[in-house]
Amino acid sequence: QVTLVESGGGLVQAGGSLRLSCAASGRTFGSLTMGWFRQAPGKEREFVAAISWNGGGTYYADSVKGRFTMSRDNAKNTVYLQMNSLKPEDTGVYYCAAKGDRGRYNYMSTYNYWGQGTQVTVSS
Repeated sequence: QVTLVESGGGLVQAGGSLRLSCAASGRTFGSLTMGWFRQAPGKEREFVAAISWNGGGTYYADSVKGRFTMSRDNAKNTVYLQMNSLKPEDTGVYYCAAKGDRGRYNYMSTYNYWGQGTQVTVSS
């Protein structure tokens, strides 16, 4: 079992930055593939970013490439999502997710564990 707790959301103006954190407990963190997904009001949850178990690979949705950076600190059992140049369309609830297998990083259905989410609101 893995428990994920997100933090760092908030209200920011367009063009600003936020850093989300996701702290994990339970199963050995270093073996997990981690992902971030988001859900805007009235829309389906969508893939944002993912990072491989050792941080050697990062993957991003086209809509956030060049603006968001995902990283992990296995010593702290934590992943981060640095979000720069935020746009109003980045608004939504951001969820941290984890899974034990590799590949299919953008497939929501392959993730076994989910956090409760943290709200990000970008004003224009």
